[in-house]
Amino acid sequence: MIPVPPLPPTVPAGRTARHPQPVLSLGQGLELRPWRLADADVLVTAAQDPAIRKWNLLRVESPDAARLRIERMHERWRAETGAVWAVARAADGRALGLVGWNDVDLADGSAEIVYWVLPGARGGGVVAEAVRRLSRWALEDLGLYRLRLCPSVANPASCRVADRTGFVLEGTMRGALLHEDGRHDQHLHALVRGNLPGTR
Repeated sequence: MIPVPPLPPTVPAGRTARHPQPVLSLGQGLELRPWRLADADVLVTAAQDPAIRKWNLLRVESPDAARLRIERMHERWRAETGAVWAVARAADGRALGLVGWNDVDLADGSAEIVYWVLPGARGGGVVAEAVRRLSRWALEDLGLYRLRLCPSVANPASCRVADRTGFVLEGTMRGALLHEDGRHDQHLHALVRGNLPGTR
């Protein structure tokens, strides 16, 4: 039997681990930057918001737990399994939300986006802009091929974000996520390299 050579990875290992996590500019005086231990209070506050707690399954009960979570974000960057940013005001660094990639698979070239913002930052297009910016980074700078956005079908606000940012609805994953109130169906939206809005 002739051995079949392995397929080359979409993104070579070490692409993120060898480099510091970048700071990415947004409009409205905002930026995406790595989380800091000093942001622990923001995570605790976010976990008390009903919408964030419900849709993101965020459980952070103390500043110590928040700092541990932030340290794990940095570990995941080094391990190349995740890439999570704070949505922050550029002027004073205050974190207003979170956006990032879970389930990063460099070999396959895929990842799933996650996000939330505090109530005061909602309604002004911040989430959509952050998703667009981070999708461009993932596809053009990091070199991934396929990105997923998978909200509960009961969360129309996230489905609107998908529509506004070029993620195409591909179907419904039945009973795919366990929430506090039981299992939820999830919409599967995806964006692939070459289909990023504003590119040809």
